[in-house]
Amino acid sequence: MTSTLTRTGGRTATPHRRARAARWRGPLIAWLFLAPALLLFLYFKFIPMFVGLWKSFFKVQTFLGDEWVGLQNYGTIISDSEFASAIWHSIVLALGTTIGSLVLGLGFALLIEGPARYLWFVRTAAFLPVVTTMAAVAEVWRIMFYPADTGMLNVIVGWVGIDTQPWLASEDSSLGSIMLMSIWRGTPYDMMIFLAGLVGVDRTLYEAAAVDGASTWHRLRHITLPALRPVFWILFTLAAIRGLRVFVEVYVLTNGGPNGSSEVLMTLIYKLGFQKNELGVASAGGIVLFLATLALTVIVQMLRRRQAA
Repeated sequence: MTSTLTRTGGRTATPHRRARAARWRGPLIAWLFLAPALLLFLYFKFIPMFVGLWKSFFKVQTFLGDEWVGLQNYGTIISDSEFASAIWHSIVLALGTTIGSLVLGLGFALLIEGPARYLWFVRTAAFLPVVTTMAAVAEVWRIMFYPADTGMLNVIVGWVGIDTQPWLASEDSSLGSIMLMSIWRGTPYDMMIFLAGLVGVDRTLYEAAAVDGASTWHRLRHITLPALRPVFWILFTLAAIRGLRVFVEVYVLTNGGPNGSSEVLMTLIYKLGFQKNELGVASAGGIVLFLATLALTVIVQMLRRRQAA
């Protein structure tokens, strides 16, 4: 009798262990596939982030040893007039790029939305600037911004009677020129996200509004835009972060010039760290930029949730 009970208990325990093993097998396999990417992220992203945070409290001296200075680096970079100008330029560039790319992206999405066969080619061609290397794009635009009357953009604006513009060579127009290129590059990305959002709009609402005599503007205002509200929040957050962290286009086009008129946070941090060898101050600037980006994301998410509620 005892042996029979023992065998019965063993038989019931085996399927239970098998079910438990099967339940853990799926997540374990997923983590194994993710492990190489996570290790790369850890080594090239998260470890440098913590090292940068640690270095921001030191006066970094490569061959003489680091000297603890506490919050002095943060006080230095916050009180620096160049840092204040770079913050202002970054905010202006982020706002202009965000608004411009959102408006143009929505407009192009409304124009090429539909099931027509030829539209796939238009969408693909319009999306090409997003997948092109930023350094190559900036170099091409730098050539187009040639300030003489033979420059490509000056020839184009000359067709409509506008005088020759200095573009990147002037303190008054350098930041606006970079903004123009950033809008050109960001518009296709926003357009594709808007197209994905337009797919989810209920078409019966358009039909009902047309029956009631609503104009195109009223349908856009009362049906399309409210339905795209979540998309607007997502794109606004991404575009604002992208504008605050802009680097390559500014570095290639102007390197912060002329006379610092287009200096942004990323180029200033780069110069402090790799040209002036003030790695501690540059690390503090990087942490300030991270906190600003985090604060922007949190504020946008809070506003989105409050509006949804």
